[in-house]
Amino acid sequence: MNNYQWCLDVGADVEVVNEMEEVLKVPQIIAKLLVQRGIEDFEAARDFFRPTLADLHDPFLMEDMQKTVDRLTLALSSKEKILVYGDYDVDGSTSVAMMYSFLKVYSDQVTFYQPDRYDEGYGISIKGIEEAKKNGIGLIIALDCGTRAIQQIKLANEYGIDVIVCDHHTPGAELPDAYAILNPKKTSCSYPYKELCGCGIGFKLIQAFSLHQGFGTEEIMSYLDFVAVAIGADIVPITGENRTLAYFGLKQINSAPRLGFKTLLEAGNKTSNVGISELVFTVAPRVNAAGRISHASAAVEMMLVEDDVKAKEWVEVINGHNTERKLLDQSITEEALNIILEDPFYSNSASTVVWREGWHKGVVGIVASRLIENYYKPTIVLAVKDGEATGSARSVKGYDVLEAIEQCSDLLTKFGGHKYAAGLSMPEENVMIFREKFESIVSSTIADELKSPKLIINTEIQSEDLIPETSGNPFPKLFRLVEQFAPFGPHNMRPVFLMRNLKDTGYSKIVGDDHLKLTLKCERTNQIFTGICFGKANYLEMLQNKDVDIVFSLSLNEYRGTQELQLDVKDMKPAGEFMI
Repeated sequence: MNNYQWCLDVGADVEVVNEMEEVLKVPQIIAKLLVQRGIEDFEAARDFFRPTLADLHDPFLMEDMQKTVDRLTLALSSKEKILVYGDYDVDGSTSVAMMYSFLKVYSDQVTFYQPDRYDEGYGISIKGIEEAKKNGIGLIIALDCGTRAIQQIKLANEYGIDVIVCDHHTPGAELPDAYAILNPKKTSCSYPYKELCGCGIGFKLIQAFSLHQGFGTEEIMSYLDFVAVAIGADIVPITGENRTLAYFGLKQINSAPRLGFKTLLEAGNKTSNVGISELVFTVAPRVNAAGRISHASAAVEMMLVEDDVKAKEWVEVINGHNTERKLLDQSITEEALNIILEDPFYSNSASTVVWREGWHKGVVGIVASRLIENYYKPTIVLAVKDGEATGSARSVKGYDVLEAIEQCSDLLTKFGGHKYAAGLSMPEENVMIFREKFESIVSSTIADELKSPKLIINTEIQSEDLIPETSGNPFPKLFRLVEQFAPFGPHNMRPVFLMRNLKDTGYSKIVGDDHLKLTLKCERTNQIFTGICFGKANYLEMLQNKDVDIVFSLSLNEYRGTQELQLDVKDMKPAGEFMI
């Protein structure tokens, strides 16, 4: 496992922190956390803590939106056949389910299509266009894909099919000749928020169409549960418009959940206080598993279901896929780790590229993430089949893996994605050359400070900050206030604290395969804290022999109807070793 480099966040201006403490009448710790997030005045704090639907941008600020709404209006009024096309991951599947369920209100001429991960691969496929032609489709709405589908959209145009692209992936040098492209990342698009996920862009189209029809945003709030799931799964920043969408999407899930989501959450024993983490760790892996192991349409059907019995049947199918996904993930990760250990190439490499015949293409992205947990390097895992190597890339914080892959495009048949996650394919005979070229690019462009993981500490706190607020309330005021920072996610992560000089009570123990269940004591105040430390069973000996300083977040642990404060410990060191 990686050894973290502890770093104290010193980005908060002391004067601004003091002003925020006074203006908001909050503890200095809370004021500091806000300033670290760029919230430096009362109005910004109000918007942060109390999002409103009015915070959403005018969807018609997005380039091509008016054109798109006009074309969609024409298609619906003329009963033209419409195909909702989406990728097979969570963002794509939620986008398809959302757009399909919305359009079905207006037309019975709507169908949906998702490519097969294994036969067609990511994005708009030639096979998909051929299917659209065969079925008399006049308009395709492509969600979470299409920005780089130049040849596929050219074919659609030849067949007389208009394509509207709703995508958030980084455009290449050339854009496809689509009827319209809704993508805030286009250089020509001046939309004020660039970090929407694919489902978020689909929702902006729904919002624009509804406004065009004379309806307010309040009347389409029921679709925001789809968007919240996609935001959590696609790891987009939970700032600005994404924060507003996630905030109201979570409200929808907690108050009136869609039957498919409700059944899926119940199967995962998550029935209340559903936050982004529940979507990320309970809903998203199961939705993703459908496209990884079988076909993504199973997840879409689960999200569209309106019958209790069928909902349970679809959830059972998806849970089965998820169980299989876990087994594949585990076995392929073990094989990949052995490859790295046995090949001297990797001992001093700046990157990791591993491949093997027979690996399951559906889980290579997960395996790449697992390898980064062990070897902190930009990583690519490829599954080889029938002379073609197809896989996924994952990166370390601060390094643009898509840019590095793009410099190897002469060796690739297909690639695309984001700064930290990408997909690619190439002929098998190119893999070894690709590994050498990719390694050369990474080794010459990655900065030294990006080669080891940093654990950013927001602030140091004292044990007194965790004293329960009242005798009838077991939770400290700090926890109550921090919970109001939710929804948490990239650029608004749960605050990370440092607390010093804690001692094992003698009850800390190893649980599961490699985790520590902690019971710690501050002797100065005689307080006892319980916590969990994942993947760090090897720390038990240090804990039993030395006082420790810990880095942690605060969370709520629910077990058999009871709730207690839990420290989610990310790392620990012998007391006094970390000096500010």
